[in-house]
Amino acid sequence: MPGAYIDANVCKGCGLCVTACPKKIIQIDEKTINIKGYAPAHVVDQEACVACGACYAMCPDCAITVER
Repeated sequence: MPGAYIDANVCKGCGLCVTACPKKIIQIDEKTINIKGYAPAHVVDQEACVACGACYAMCPDCAITVER
């Protein structure tokens, strides 16, 4: 399925992907803490993702992959 996929264990929750997403479907998951102690980002509506790659381009940790 096309979309953006975030590796929660790599994400440090910086929020750059949240800002970059034109569809506004990425949020920081405040209820989850990853193995590094951060609240990671997650895609809240995968079906709305257009796989534009904006989140991928902004991620400084390479935690996001985009499949088209």
